[in-house]
Amino acid sequence: MNNFFGILVLTFAAFALFLFIGGKGMAHKNGFRLGGDLMNEKPEGYPTAVFAGGCFWCTESEYRALDGVLFTRTGYMGGELENPSYEDITTGKTGHAEVIEITFDPDKTTYKMLVEFFLTKAHDPTQLNRQNVNVGTQYRSAIFPEDSEQEAIAKKAIEYIEMNNIHDSPIVTAIEPYGTFWEAEDYHQQYYEKYEVANGTPHVNVVMKQGKKR
Repeated sequence: MNNFFGILVLTFAAFALFLFIGGKGMAHKNGFRLGGDLMNEKPEGYPTAVFAGGCFWCTESEYRALDGVLFTRTGYMGGELENPSYEDITTGKTGHAEVIEITFDPDKTTYKMLVEFFLTKAHDPTQLNRQNVNVGTQYRSAIFPEDSEQEAIAKKAIEYIEMNNIHDSPIVTAIEPYGTFWEAEDYHQQYYEKYEVANGTPHVNVVMKQGKKR
């Protein structure tokens, strides 16, 4: 019995050490995984990536699970209306898409990796002007490169995925000109995390996504 108890203690200690040293970011918080490098405020001097992939609540939560991602925020890009509100966007008449801006550490992840994740994991790039039940141009699949280097990377990633038939249908993701990033209202930022804090239970979309990944 003493030997069994000793082995149990050592096993628990080893597991705790793994979580502390090697498993940073692996624990689930608020019903889903958060990356180990997330910050509460946007840091200066780091590169960013902007993607549109349907409802920005869903896409943002996917990237907040990745190590190397430092900060995320939701917003609007691609339209002509100045300082649009969420109510403006939902009409589908402003030309904007719901987007996420990702600030990342290039020593831990790269723009290429973020683009590939976007095209293979974060959303379905084969759906035109929609993402599941969300329909309209504001939910379109698009990449907004900040410069020619990002644009070249995005184009090559799309070509590679198409050539290797990773999806059953053609990719419809558009590469659009980078424009003004209009930050979304505060309640749209990290929505799923705020929802669970307020309600004590994961949002139904989080539960459904976890079920699909199992």
